[in-house]
Amino acid sequence: MNKMKDHMRIRDLKEEGFSIAAIARKCGVSRNTVYNYLEMDWDEALDWVETLKTRTRKLDSYKDYILAWLKEHPDLSASQISDWLEEKHAFKEAGDSTIRTYVKELREKYHIPKTLTYRSFEALEESPQGKQMQVDFGEQRVKTSTGKTIKLYVIIFVLSHSRCKYAEWQDRPFTTRDVLRTHENAFHYYGGMTEEIVYDQDTLMTVSENGGDIMFTEAFQSYKNERGFKVHLCRKADPQSKGKVENAVKFIKQNFGKNRVFHQLDSWNDQCLSWLERKGNYQVHHTIKKRPIDVFALEKPHLRPVSSPLSFESTISHSISRTVHKDNIIKFQSNRYTVPLGTYKPYENNIVTVQVQDQQVMIWDPSSGKCIAIHPLAAGKGHLIKNTHHSRDCSQGLADYRQAVKTAFRHQEHIDRYLEALSQQYPRYIRDQLQILQRSITKYPTVIDQALERCIKDGLWSANDFYDVANHLASSIPHAAASTEAVRIPGEMPEPSGHAPVAEREMDTYLEILGGAE
Repeated sequence: MNKMKDHMRIRDLKEEGFSIAAIARKCGVSRNTVYNYLEMDWDEALDWVETLKTRTRKLDSYKDYILAWLKEHPDLSASQISDWLEEKHAFKEAGDSTIRTYVKELREKYHIPKTLTYRSFEALEESPQGKQMQVDFGEQRVKTSTGKTIKLYVIIFVLSHSRCKYAEWQDRPFTTRDVLRTHENAFHYYGGMTEEIVYDQDTLMTVSENGGDIMFTEAFQSYKNERGFKVHLCRKADPQSKGKVENAVKFIKQNFGKNRVFHQLDSWNDQCLSWLERKGNYQVHHTIKKRPIDVFALEKPHLRPVSSPLSFESTISHSISRTVHKDNIIKFQSNRYTVPLGTYKPYENNIVTVQVQDQQVMIWDPSSGKCIAIHPLAAGKGHLIKNTHHSRDCSQGLADYRQAVKTAFRHQEHIDRYLEALSQQYPRYIRDQLQILQRSITKYPTVIDQALERCIKDGLWSANDFYDVANHLASSIPHAAASTEAVRIPGEMPEPSGHAPVAEREMDTYLEILGGAE
């Protein structure tokens, strides 16, 4: 009878004036299926349904195997079953959709629900008024007035206390300039800004984790300093730390963007603002049980005032960020481009910047400012563009790296103790810490033993602290200029000429430790 219900619903929707594509979306079937149903009259549909009850299906011969697999592994997917049928029984006569439907019917008939794994979450205290704002990005495909489909990009701001939302859309990926411009628009919309803003570790704002000491991009660092807000970066694989804006992204995409026809960007953003005033900020929020606009009226006096909008249009260049996958490739315009073997590092950021110049794809490491790969821009889709040089592993073994760093110091027991402390304090960033130590050895070779003694004595267990101490000692000793002889780690790549600027560290603490208070 389900087939007859589908037949009746499709014919009803057609009579109501819906297009074939719209009917297919609403019924969850293909357009060919819709055409087939519409070609059958009532009697033909009845005869067809009767034949379905008695016909033999291709998968019936493997029913017992599939049931046994489902009972043993309730979390088994239809895709895995398709693979097992081919692997164990050389069965390739049914398509994926046919197998999905068959597996779904078996689960319903024999009461074998799919097992799902859930993560446990803890409810958090509500943020104080004016304390925090959360920011996130989203993408959505929408229909245009000409019947085509385009992808739109949105940035969404949410005040953590009141849940008051602001959103701005673009028809291209966001750049750093776009991020800063939309921040200014959001501050104007709210009439102020919060003390703290929460972000993901996005390359539009951050360059690298810098051995645990986060580095921001030059433009964002300058903007943050100018506006004076604090930044909270989410830990990797922990989007729940900004769950309020994650929910807002889903809400705006489902309730504003879904099934809306796109005409032009300006009118789309105007419609979004009207929707926020009509629905987005005026509907009762299911968590706080109040309208965000009402709570915002009480929160607004607690926001920090902002000056006139800043101008930064001429100082920030366009950039497109891409993720490096575990097989050391990036995906760009429906093709795959290789990067040097070892570029992907587990549990790290793995974000690069992509630029297209003169029909060439240039891939940059944002942390060092170095171009790590250049490929010809591929025509078509689905191609792998590979540089054979990228197949060679240029990464340095960690044990060899550590040993090479140790040889630069006189007191091996001291450096052993220091490196062990770094390994315990920065287990995920030990390679980064060694790189910073190497930079210190290269630049200040005459004072590294003295710097090591000072760091151990005063409990400065960070390679960044070691670098600052060495810098101070070198500047306080006459003629202790940086050596032109670089102490090289075997297999280590040379230091790039350009690097991302980092916020200056205050030296008062080190001056006091190193004799400034004498």
